Amino acid sequence: MTLLFALLILGSALQAGLSAFLLLEVWASVKARLPPVAGHSEVAHCSHPTTAILMPAHNEAAGIARGVRSALAELGPADRLLVIADNCSDNTAAVARELGAEVVERSDAQRRGKGFALDFGLRQLGDHPPAVVLVVDADCELAPGSLAVLARRAVDSGRPQQALDLMLQPEGVTALRARVSEFAWRVKNQVRPLGAKRIGLPCQLMGTGMAFPWSSLEEISLATASIVEDMQLGVELALRGTPVAFCPEARVTSEFPVAGEDASAQRRRWEHGHLGIITQTVPSMLIAALRRSDYRLLGLCLDLAVPPLAFFAMAQLLWFVLVLAIALIAGVWAPALLSAASIALLTLALLAAWQRWGRDLIAAGELLRLPVYMIAKIPMYLAFWTGRQTAWVRARRD
Repeated sequence: MTLLFALLILGSALQAGLSAFLLLEVWASVKARLPPVAGHSEVAHCSHPTTAILMPAHNEAAGIARGVRSALAELGPADRLLVIADNCSDNTAAVARELGAEVVERSDAQRRGKGFALDFGLRQLGDHPPAVVLVVDADCELAPGSLAVLARRAVDSGRPQQALDLMLQPEGVTALRARVSEFAWRVKNQVRPLGAKRIGLPCQLMGTGMAFPWSSLEEISLATASIVEDMQLGVELALRGTPVAFCPEARVTSEFPVAGEDASAQRRRWEHGHLGIITQTVPSMLIAALRRSDYRLLGLCLDLAVPPLAFFAMAQLLWFVLVLAIALIAGVWAPALLSAASIALLTLALLAAWQRWGRDLIAAGELLRLPVYMIAKIPMYLAFWTGRQTAWVRARRD
């Protein structure tokens, strides 16, 4: 009974700690101001370090034009845009070349995924390395002035920089589930990094809009089959003493997949990958942070340890039912009280995020329908244990 009590207390305390950290990030963001996009004035009045944009592209012929044009508009005289046409079966390479991009083609049926494409592109830059490497996905549009501000901050700080990565629903898509997905994305990529920045903590890499000083990539291999290669890279950089800084003045935007199966596959890849990082990487990262007394590494570790929000909410509710049942049977109430406090902290964090950043997406009356959205995701979370997604899959947007 003593061991059981200790385990129940530990489980409830862990959840309460993560809920409190999430509330801290959200509360800090509530007091922050989202700065405007840098704009072309940044380019017009200030020079920037030489930059190469790497744009990995797998079968993106139908939608790559917008991304290439926005990237080309940002280039200075010494900058480059390199499109990596990776294992393409369409005319992605031809479309990018016609638009004016430099293109390399890669074919390797065994080593598939964005990490391998980026590693291939990086090796093409080795003879004449730029000061900064900026990664932009082929389906993303780079906002004016973003390259310049990212490049300067990367060189001045010696740290990788992460632009604000926003994913929007396509025009005409108004279903509640779609708007909830957009809000969840906003919380993860805007609200929490903005709060972390305000309290002096680093942020996660988001997969696109990532700027790296060349020196930070020289000893790191990007060639990985991980379905969340960006998270893995952010952890490795933080362990090496160069955690990622959030740069919300720079922006990249893209659209959610429309097709049902593709949208589900994309969500499954993101969420299974995140849960995998929590189980495989966070424990050793926590030990390293405590051993070094590194508060920035500890902050990133806690940020990574917060699961996807729908999963976190459902897990807490199930845990509360368990500890409440045990309390009613055995009279051990401390774990149930801690669990209830954790749920209250999580609820407060989500309401604060919605109040400050989400009312344009979700009406107050629609909040009561959110449990239906969470229940619909149960099969995806069960699949994490029964048939976890481990392969990278491109989600169609065309």
